[in-house]
Formats: sequence, C-alpha cells, structure tokens
Amino acid sequence: MIKSMTGYGGAKGTSGKIEISVEVKSVNNRYLDCTIKMPRAFTSFEESLKSIVHKSISRGKVDVTVTIDSSNADDIEIKVNHALAKSYVDALRSIALQNGLNAEDINVTDLTRYPDILQAAKREIDADELCSDICKVLSEALSDFNRMRVREGEKLGNDLTSRLDEIEKLTEMAEDIAPITALEYRTKLEARMNEVLQTAGIEEARILTEAAIFADRIAINEEIVRLRSHIAQLRDLLTDREPVGRKIDFLIQEFIREANTIGSKGQNARMSKVIVDMKSEIEKIREQAQNIE
Repeated sequence: MIKSMTGYGGAKGTSGKIEISVEVKSVNNRYLDCTIKMPRAFTSFEESLKSIVHKSISRGKVDVTVTIDSSNADDIEIKVNHALAKSYVDALRSIALQNGLNAEDINVTDLTRYPDILQAAKREIDADELCSDICKVLSEALSDFNRMRVREGEKLGNDLTSRLDEIEKLTEMAEDIAPITALEYRTKLEARMNEVLQTAGIEEARILTEAAIFADRIAINEEIVRLRSHIAQLRDLLTDREPVGRKIDFLIQEFIREANTIGSKGQNARMSKVIVDMKSEIEKIREQAQNIE
C-alpha cells in the first residue's frame, strides 16, 4: 500500500476554552523537511509537534500550521490587594476621627476607586496541558492527512501496475525478436559471402561460426531475466506497507540500465521500437515515483 507524498489534512479541538486548529499539507521532496508555524508564545512546543510528524511521515516537504484562539478563554483574573485596602481604611478612619466625621460613611465601592486595590492580571496557562491538547489535534489532522495520501497512493499504484503490465509485454516481444535477429543476420551473411566470393561453395562451418559469434553478442537472455526480476520486485513494493519511494527510485535505475543494454545489443528496427516504447513506460514510472513517499 503506497502513499502519495502530497496531501492535506486538518482538525480542530479545544484546551479548556482555548480553540485549537491544525492544518497539515505537503509536497514532494527528497527527504523529510518539516516546518511548524504557530504563535511565537508557544514555539517551545515545536519539538514535541515535530516528533509526532516524524512518526507519521518519512518523506516530503511538510507544513504544519497551528492556530490558537484564546479570545473566549477565562484568562483574566481580578486580584485584591487586601493589605493596601486595609491601609486605606485605617487612613480614612483616622481622617474621620481627626475631623469629627462619621467613619461609617466609608463603603466598599468608594474604596475600590483607590489605585491598586483591584488589579486585573492574565491567569497562568498550563503549558503542559495545552501542549498535550495541541498534540492530540495534530494527531487527528495527520490521520486525515494520511487518509488523503492513501487515496492518492492507490491511484498511483494502479497507474504503475498498468505500466508494469505494458513493460512485461514489451519484454516478451524483445525476447521473441532476438532469435529472429540472429537468423536474419545469418541469411544476410550468407548472401553477402556468396556475392563477394561469387560461389555457392561456402563452408557451412564458417557461416555457423560467424552466426554463433553474432548470436552470442546480441544475446539478451540475462537482461530479460533481470528485467523480469525487477518487474516482480516492483510489484511487491507496491503492496508493501512501509515507505517505498526511495526503493522504487533505485529500482527504476536498474530498469533503465537493462533497457539500454538490450537496446545496444538489438540490431533490428523492430527491437529498437520495442526498446523506445519500453523506455517511455519506464520514464513515466520514474516520474510517478517522485510522488511516492
């Protein structure tokens, strides 16, 4: 089961009354390159988030965007400076006593108007709890992200399978053409020697020797065997549950090498056409492999 390197996923959640939103998107890249975008106040969470991404993704340029909305959070706390309030009360009572006033006129409402009696402050956020909740939302976003990559990977796998079927047919055609090429060479050789020597009395042994040397030079049995082995290996990789993009990259180089060798040995227009078609299919597989994790 292969996965595409490109994908998108998102999820939302909360931490208390803080709203969390996470988006994950990726494009092709030779290695894993992960970038976390989040409010500067929470950048200390970055390593924890990257660790989760690394467990889920092995290749691609990945952008993770974390949005934190605390506008609805009860993060404002009113603190009372009781010591200062008592000092104000004592001072007011002293003034009332010295001036013959009624100390009972002092009330709470008037007292709160004095500076620094009441102080508004932001309530401390539990960083560990918030980080844990962001990680949970990130995991959900990655699950959504991976579901999309699996769907795309299935389409890629179907395309690669159809191209492997075509390469297999072309391999069979190349195998069938090779003996015909040797037979045609022997016929042409015999005709050429008859023309040069102007006699039909050519030694059969000499013809056989020349034809055998040529047949050995253009023999593609080993290349055909290796090519079929590569086809089988690639089919197995397409069903592997582990990331296989790099393995496919390497295997495609082997496909190209065998096709080039067969093409260099083929001394036949039909063989040349088969190899051109084969290399075209291999190139399309190579291009698609760039999208596989």
